[in-house]
Amino acid sequence: MSILVLAEHHDGALAGATAHVVAAAQQIGGDIDVLVAGENVGAIAEAAATLDGVNKVRVADNAVYAHQLAEPMGALLAALADDYDHVLAAASTTGKNVLPRLAALKDVSQLSEVIAVESADTFQRPIYAGNAIATVQSSDPLKVITVRATAFDAVGSLQDQGGSAAVEAVDFVADNAQSTFVKEELAKSDRPELGAAKVVISGGRGMGSGENFKLLEGIADKLGAAIGASRAAVDAGFVPNDMQVGQTGKIVAPELYIAVGISGAIQHLAGMKDSKVIVAINKDEEAPIFQVADYGLVADLFEALPELESKL
Repeated sequence: MSILVLAEHHDGALAGATAHVVAAAQQIGGDIDVLVAGENVGAIAEAAATLDGVNKVRVADNAVYAHQLAEPMGALLAALADDYDHVLAAASTTGKNVLPRLAALKDVSQLSEVIAVESADTFQRPIYAGNAIATVQSSDPLKVITVRATAFDAVGSLQDQGGSAAVEAVDFVADNAQSTFVKEELAKSDRPELGAAKVVISGGRGMGSGENFKLLEGIADKLGAAIGASRAAVDAGFVPNDMQVGQTGKIVAPELYIAVGISGAIQHLAGMKDSKVIVAINKDEEAPIFQVADYGLVADLFEALPELESKL
């Protein structure tokens, strides 16, 4: 059994999600190779080589892969896929962009957002906004899988022990005349990235306005937290959509999740209900969020937040 994991990287660094995907690959069992594709990615490949359980790292270093566009990445994976039984990637924007293209090129079905491995061909994934778990078995010769990173504990790094997998170059260069990179606009923040933060505090429609989201900032700074939002808050224009937590936003599973002024629609719960500890602050005691919360405070958030911040 051989497995290829597509490494995710941003700004010259290996993304933490890759270690979670390798953990899923270990549960499938077999030799695990990691593919690092991009431009000037030598340091990223070295970081991937220190992940526990990795057999070897394959490096496709070429300008055509610089921005990990779906077309050249799909072609690259299709060229390598014949050597493997499974191809895995994180269920992130990159994984969701690239892997369906590979599945289409290989004429196989994709298994998306896998949260548990039962065997090499049987997996669990959430359906109906996470309200049910489907167990699916694939008979395809190539299993193309996106992994919900929050469902698997990350593998460790062997860097301190001097361990490192072999690194080999891939000389396949995709021909891409279909798409070109135009630009990207990145939101700059001193706070942790939403998907990787250990603490997340999110505001909902109850915040009333984007200006009132400042009430969350002092608490977030004291807790080292990322700030999120419900879809209702995003749709109302309070905050940008890269802060959205939920079925159509980011899936998070921090140690602590604080939901402020969020009623708890199932679409939002789908994005955060795997959090270790959930705290809800809402003035409506009937709000569905209290059904999943470990701690609930029925209070006016405009009084509770300043008091919480002063106590912290």
